[in-house]
Amino acid sequence: MSTPTTFSLADRGLKLDTADQTSEHTQPLSTSTNHTTILLNGNTFGPSACTHLSPLLSSQTALSTINLADIFTSRLLAEIPPALSSLLTSLLPLQKLQTVDLSDNAFGLNTQAPLVEFLRKHVPLRVLVLNNNGLGPEAGALIADALCELADKKAGARKEGAEAEAVPSLETVICGRNRLESGSMKAWSRAFTKNKDIKVVKMVQNGIRQPGIELLLQDGLAGCANLEVLDLQDNTFTDVGARPLARAVPGWKALRELGVGDSLLGRKGGMATLCGALARGNNPNLETLRLQYNEIDGKGVGLLCDVLRRGALPALRRVELNGNKFSEDDARVATLRALLEERREEAGAEEEGGAEWGLDEFSDLEEESEEEEEEEEEGAEDEQEEEAKAEEILRDAEEEEGRNVSQKQDKDVDALAERLGKTDMVGQGPKP
Repeated sequence: MSTPTTFSLADRGLKLDTADQTSEHTQPLSTSTNHTTILLNGNTFGPSACTHLSPLLSSQTALSTINLADIFTSRLLAEIPPALSSLLTSLLPLQKLQTVDLSDNAFGLNTQAPLVEFLRKHVPLRVLVLNNNGLGPEAGALIADALCELADKKAGARKEGAEAEAVPSLETVICGRNRLESGSMKAWSRAFTKNKDIKVVKMVQNGIRQPGIELLLQDGLAGCANLEVLDLQDNTFTDVGARPLARAVPGWKALRELGVGDSLLGRKGGMATLCGALARGNNPNLETLRLQYNEIDGKGVGLLCDVLRRGALPALRRVELNGNKFSEDDARVATLRALLEERREEAGAEEEGGAEWGLDEFSDLEEESEEEEEEEEEGAEDEQEEEAKAEEILRDAEEEEGRNVSQKQDKDVDALAERLGKTDMVGQGPKP
């Protein structure tokens, strides 16, 4: 087996317009065809430069990873499709090429065609990175449809006897800051249904509102049992999106990281809905919860504490809560910090564990207003009764651990969320 070899022009800021200019920097690709990684990101290539690169790339039969991020800066709109087509067409014969990064390039409706064509056909694709490409909902839907076709081609190749190594499942899709919006979520839900072995999905800051979140989760990602990382931060959930999330979470037993920050999750019981689902104990591998900027109050922090105290999330070690609506001096925050610190000590991890353990830094908290505090006090009369009901339902959730999730249980999540939203299971401090 040959030693992995990298060819890199990464972030050199080169502007290459002609074949002669390009050849000055790409000589190693002419003398060796054994490169496993090629990094062309952070330069700008014109159509002629890409035409020169094309045969050099197609000769790299060992290539497994290519980074083509930010390679068309300052190029005219008309230049991008032919340049992109030259590059991607040259990659199609490469049967070991599994990771492709095309971030920070403009692939709107006028320039998406070469990318769609590549995604439809490149059976070896395992990791796709498309961050900040300005897709919009229409081009985004075309990308998703192409991934549906890719899944069919992968299935066909396996049926014809192709080796598993040559036809990996699509495992990672990173498609953030692309204005996908709710309008493309029907197509994306189909794409994830087709590519059900997906492990990592990151679709942050896409302007997806509640109906789109519901489509994506309920009709798409809910069926992806191997999901390990889900990051949907900076989209809009509220309680409407929290419900399908709560129904899907118990089915993701391999989940290690959940990012739903900056999603208005704390409004109208969304946090309680999520905690109700996590309380089932079906996510034993969850290590990181990203919940920043969600309007979560002290009560929401208390609910999360209660879930941890019950042992429902045995692997949880990192919770990000900056930008929410509670005081750093709230006793429930101290309880959560202590619970995570206890876990770090039990694991024997270093105190300077950084981002891997504990709570994030609270640099931008928004404390509850006097009016909000008064509303909370007005509802205190019903608190004891609701607390007893919530305790009972959480005990039932513990008993359901390890069982299959039925339709009745899905309804119970909503019922639990409604009750948890009215009470604080932890109260104002640690239980004795």
